[in-house]
Amino acid sequence: MRLVFAGTPTTAVPSLDALVDHGHEIVAVLTRDDAKVGRSRTLTPSPVAARAGELGLPVIKSNRMSAEVTAALAELDAELGVIVAYGALIDEATLEAPSRGWINLHFSLLPDLRGAAPAQRAVMRGDSETGMTVFQLTVGLDEGPVFATRRSPIGADETSGELLDRLAGEGAAFLTETVEGIGRDALTAQPQVGDPTFAPKLGKQDSAVDWGAHAEVVGAQIRGVTPEPGAVARVDEQPLRILRIARPADHLEAPSLAPGHLATMGRDILVGTGTTPLLLVTVQPAGKKPMPAGDWLRGRRDAATLVLA
Repeated sequence: MRLVFAGTPTTAVPSLDALVDHGHEIVAVLTRDDAKVGRSRTLTPSPVAARAGELGLPVIKSNRMSAEVTAALAELDAELGVIVAYGALIDEATLEAPSRGWINLHFSLLPDLRGAAPAQRAVMRGDSETGMTVFQLTVGLDEGPVFATRRSPIGADETSGELLDRLAGEGAAFLTETVEGIGRDALTAQPQVGDPTFAPKLGKQDSAVDWGAHAEVVGAQIRGVTPEPGAVARVDEQPLRILRIARPADHLEAPSLAPGHLATMGRDILVGTGTTPLLLVTVQPAGKKPMPAGDWLRGRRDAATLVLA
């Protein structure tokens, strides 16, 4: 099929590769404008733009649907538009540019978790399962009828970053199968069923850790915001990023700890929550590289009295 592909982050790259590998003609790749990256604030193409360049595909860069972008897409005579994490709304005029409209690969089982951060919110909620949906894009937020869904488990210690990486690979094959089914007129989109829930974009307000919450809630929240925006505790008014946390092994008899209080048990570092302690595995102090929590704690003179806020 003649396709327009819209996507921006690394998670969209496997889908672009899969569509190319399966012989679809990508007449244009739509992605967001170059962004300033790193401490040097160097203007850098999106991962999708970079990959499209390597594949020799024409690229349209825009953070919004202007009349110029819509006109450019309309001239391409595309059959179908395919979106994977583009990061901007597609307006009604642009929706009509491809003859078959647009489809979207979304990383949840719609109508659950509509919005920008479905995988992250699923992890933060403590879900043991999520999935993917390919649906017909409409003007409403993730409201369109569904062509296909696929379920996928969430690992007990899986971060949202790890989950997204895995879903990106699984989703590429799933999306390609669905596009081919649409091309054969073998799939008919069906209305979404159930009450919608929403997954707004994560922000800095999601980074703070409430050590007084239930251990399962603390662990899920830290995994959900990892790697971005990241879980942040405070030590002497300085930020400490919590990069990895885990449940103690079942055979270990962890001591009772007040929320945020630390204890050493063998080579392990425990941190108290509102219920049972968790293992503090990997941290990143301000201005330093990630390190094992044990190394960080042993390097502090106040280790015996330290409390995470």
